[in-house]
Amino acid sequence: MNVTDKKVKYGILSTAKIAETQLVPALKDAKNAELYAVASQSGKEQAAATRWGAPFHYDNYRTLLKDPDIDAVYIPLPNSLHQQWAIEAMKNGKHVLLEKPAALKSDDIIAISAAAKEFKVQWMEAFMYQFHPQHVYVKQLLKDHKIGEVKRFRSHFSFLLDLESDNIRLKKSLGGGALMDIGCYSVHAARDLLQEEPIKVFSNARKLSNDSVDISSSSILTFEHVDAVIDCSFAEPPSNTYEIIGTEGSISVPHAFRPDASPDGGKGRVIVKDRSGSVVEDVFFEGNAYQLQVEHFSDCILNHKEPIYNGEQSYNNMRIIEALYQSQG
Repeated sequence: MNVTDKKVKYGILSTAKIAETQLVPALKDAKNAELYAVASQSGKEQAAATRWGAPFHYDNYRTLLKDPDIDAVYIPLPNSLHQQWAIEAMKNGKHVLLEKPAALKSDDIIAISAAAKEFKVQWMEAFMYQFHPQHVYVKQLLKDHKIGEVKRFRSHFSFLLDLESDNIRLKKSLGGGALMDIGCYSVHAARDLLQEEPIKVFSNARKLSNDSVDISSSSILTFEHVDAVIDCSFAEPPSNTYEIIGTEGSISVPHAFRPDASPDGGKGRVIVKDRSGSVVEDVFFEGNAYQLQVEHFSDCILNHKEPIYNGEQSYNNMRIIEALYQSQG
């Protein structure tokens, strides 16, 4: 069988909603991947396997990891469990697609990357939006200096969360918080689009109480020639945008991180304006970011290539998030 004919067999640790609504369909549609098994330690594995069409199911994560037929695992567990189970998977020779944020600290990411090197496997943090055609197009526009010299980056990501619920996003011990959960996308986008690291950062947060997680935050990332302003919140209507402003115009992406949930039929959209504010491009893009992510990672596994978003990049992203939290006090 040729490499191009092979499919990477994936196991999923947990029956998390994101796995059911996004990754399972992506695996089914991917050209070079397939869903093989699911594991749950809460007794939900058999029902999930039936719904998802997974041939095998396990009532223990470690049992799944010991299955020799599984090539890679997707880990959508609570953030606080990412490092533990990523390394456990690697010890069993599994490649790891790890839901964002990859860990709670940059030191944890160093440990994950070290394990990947030791056990000769690939791993990638799952910032799926970067694979969508709209984001790829924005990067090309910047490369072509479509809006001149970039001066400012703005991003806002929010949704309404029941702040009295027991949602894991509100639990500090599990790695919750708006910045950790959704602000991380904007940090990633700023770094990825500007292709550099910030010189200094500052962030202000609002919390339900002094010892609780941030439910909203406003942050400034200062790059050499660009200021990036990032807002995120669990207490505002749904929004996921970024805008890049240059000396000759601007680029805005109204559904930057979840184009699949856009009112334009799940299409991405990129709007380019000239320096007078007139629209010169308004382009729509089709594509499933989750499927494209799975196909990229699977291609890296099959062809022994490093993912375009590697461990060093994940480390740098987490270092910025850490610094933002530190500035919040």
